[in-house]
Amino acid sequence: MGLRSFILKRIVYSFVLILLVILLNFIIFKSMPGDPVQFLMKPWGREGAEVRQQQEQLLRDLWGFGEPFEVQAVKYVRNLLTWNFGTSYIEKRPVTESIGLRLPYTLVLLGGSAILSILLGVIIGIMVIQKRGTVVDSGAVTGSLVLGSLPTFWLGLVFLLFFYNILRWFPNKGAFPDAWALGWPVAYTVSSSYTSTSLSSVFSLNMVSAWTLVAGYLRHLFLPMLTLTVFSIGGWILLTRATMLDAITEDYIVTARAKGLTERAVLFRHALKNASLPIITSAALSFGFILSGAIITETVFTYPGLGAWTWTAIQFLDYTVLMAIFYIVSICVIAANIVADLLYGIIDPRIKYG
Repeated sequence: MGLRSFILKRIVYSFVLILLVILLNFIIFKSMPGDPVQFLMKPWGREGAEVRQQQEQLLRDLWGFGEPFEVQAVKYVRNLLTWNFGTSYIEKRPVTESIGLRLPYTLVLLGGSAILSILLGVIIGIMVIQKRGTVVDSGAVTGSLVLGSLPTFWLGLVFLLFFYNILRWFPNKGAFPDAWALGWPVAYTVSSSYTSTSLSSVFSLNMVSAWTLVAGYLRHLFLPMLTLTVFSIGGWILLTRATMLDAITEDYIVTARAKGLTERAVLFRHALKNASLPIITSAALSFGFILSGAIITETVFTYPGLGAWTWTAIQFLDYTVLMAIFYIVSICVIAANIVADLLYGIIDPRIKYG
């Protein structure tokens, strides 16, 4: 089977899997305890049983709760395939609009921390292999296990205590300074001039305002990204060390050393390439779960991403938001697995698609 046939086959399988995920997602949420209508009726107070029942029925008709199960299932599949997630109960606006506002924050936070933890973890893991059997090796393994066992909320609170309460270096909440709510720094201006025959525009960049804008975001991003990076780096160190230990016992490593190559060249150019397949799998899955991996961290730092939004939706039974988040996470995981399979064939020519 060629590469094109493999890709087409995986796309078909992935589409079927997405349909199954949508149906399972629908069944799970329909089976969950709690009734969103009861939450929506809280502001109504006590008007009487008959009036309250009428209002509850209006809400059920509005949100489609009163329709038969199979009708709801078909509409649910159709809406999710067309990315029509409905309206949030809490915010009273389309879920896609809210996702568009929060998604960039989560992508920068989790994407940045994932890339940093993977790069640092792989590099440190290879360095540990060079010192295998020594105190450095034992210390790295112990430290990685400890860091991976610490709760993320505890790490976040420790960093807040040290960097905010004591040193006052970084802010404790939000994604940008509170003062920007009254007026954002203007980083650039575009001026237009009209003539009788043409229209010309002039773009000018204000470096001071641009740096203020970037620095403001980075200062608020530092502590939550540090928390996630420190929490994740230990796992990458252990995974790299384990895969490299298997690779350096192979015959081709002995041959490379016999040719006079340096230990660094042997580890980075030969052993790492063949030991990278498990790392690629873990990296793909980590990026697949990138949208749901910071619920606790974003809540601790009041970061306006999808994680904190998910936690709020759980508290207030906002099922439309939760369904959308779980669906997007499932899509990301499926896509990440396809990318990992394709990278296998690029990195390891011994793998044949079939």
